[in-house]
Amino acid sequence: MIDLDHRLQDQLDEITANTRKLVQPERLAIAEQAVADLFASGIEQQILSVGEKAPEFALPDASGRMVHSSDLLAVAPLVVNFFRGRWCPYCVTELEAWRDLYTVVRERGALLVGISPQTVRQSDFTVSQHEIPFPLLHDSHCDVAQRFGLAYKVPPFLQNYYRSILVNLSFINGDESWLLPLPATYVLAQDGTVLFAEAHADFRVRPEPGEVLKSLPVRK
Repeated sequence: MIDLDHRLQDQLDEITANTRKLVQPERLAIAEQAVADLFASGIEQQILSVGEKAPEFALPDASGRMVHSSDLLAVAPLVVNFFRGRWCPYCVTELEAWRDLYTVVRERGALLVGISPQTVRQSDFTVSQHEIPFPLLHDSHCDVAQRFGLAYKVPPFLQNYYRSILVNLSFINGDESWLLPLPATYVLAQDGTVLFAEAHADFRVRPEPGEVLKSLPVRK
């Protein structure tokens, strides 16, 4: 259970520490190189930033029902969490953190959605396995992630590595694009203005939910 007094990053760092104990250095180096290359690309500086207007989107949830951002924002401010997929332990840990804080999100007058390129079926598995109470939306070909400046193509050397550990993104995402989003968290005001924006080229780093929630408008 996580709350506002516990750090998500501590949990993520524990995953990293355990991985470094179990995985051979030469295989760890592959992921390190991919992170370094992605950081050097400057993608973190290209994301949709605070003060800009977020694009509208309509995406299917884990049941296949279309969810429109305009409908959500008509009701409340919106926290948007972009994640890579259920195959990523860092993403699952972050989703579970938001799951445990979902009542706080609602008490503060906001809504929450998760967005990933994984198929509707994969999202349904995620919702069931991890008891996620908020919508998980399927972003085919990372179309919405691209509009937020978050999408990138997994390089061939990392594609080969993922295949070697049985992470078949073509199957998981239902296409051959090998596109992923930077893990990112946004807070949108009801007029679509970005109030909080954070994304990292290093998939092992995520914003603290407590800091994200501080950016929500004060309820009147």
